[in-house]
Amino acid sequence: MKNILILQVSLILTFTLVCNASALEDNPITITILYDNYIFSKGLQADWGFSCIIEGKEKTILFDTGTKSDIFFHNINKLKVNPKDVELVAISHNHGDHTGGLSAFLDEHNKVTVYLPVSFPDEFVSRVEKAGAKVITVDKPVEICKDVSSTGEMGVQIKEQSLILNTSKGLVVITGCAHPGIVSIIKRAKEVIDKKIYLVFGGFHLMNKSEDEVNKIINQFKDLGVMKVGATHCTGDNAIELFKKAYKENFIQMGVGKAIKISD
Repeated sequence: MKNILILQVSLILTFTLVCNASALEDNPITITILYDNYIFSKGLQADWGFSCIIEGKEKTILFDTGTKSDIFFHNINKLKVNPKDVELVAISHNHGDHTGGLSAFLDEHNKVTVYLPVSFPDEFVSRVEKAGAKVITVDKPVEICKDVSSTGEMGVQIKEQSLILNTSKGLVVITGCAHPGIVSIIKRAKEVIDKKIYLVFGGFHLMNKSEDEVNKIINQFKDLGVMKVGATHCTGDNAIELFKKAYKENFIQMGVGKAIKISD
């Protein structure tokens, strides 16, 4: 009788583990580009700026809000994104091409927590709070929800935070403009979570870098074990082409409407 009970318990545990694994496979992390300089899908609008939405983790997260609220909402509506699904907002840095749609977004949905680098002006923080949102200012690295962390504020002249997603495939690093230096951000991510880097995407701010300088950065990516890259926004067309050439099939074409799915 005892052996039968042990067998039954083992079968139940095995069934539960299999069901949980299947559920994870059926519900991957999805990151959709809402605002970018480039268009990936027809019917959407491109503009200088960046925004994406992260779904499939503990909370749904909006990262940056682009430049113009009308373009931001045009793309959200076309992509059938419901603003009220967003639970957390993270803003990379205090430049209009990343904060421009925030006020209009909060007019639609203010029941969110907004993570801002600690250096943001008091006036900006006050405006977000008056809109009804909760504000948390970020100095050091912090987990904003399960398996999603901020790098903490980085940089000297232009201060910025990036996001780190901890997935079964490795870390996914999402940058706004990478003003503190894209390589420094990747190194910080590995310090925060000691794991391989699966994907780095967003703006890398390499527009004014020479070909030699960009190739040196690409080599540093590879030395740091970055497996996939999605360079966009302020990276610069020439630098994007160099990343595309270096990473070949592991380069992910970005643009408004691009949905990146990661089975976790």
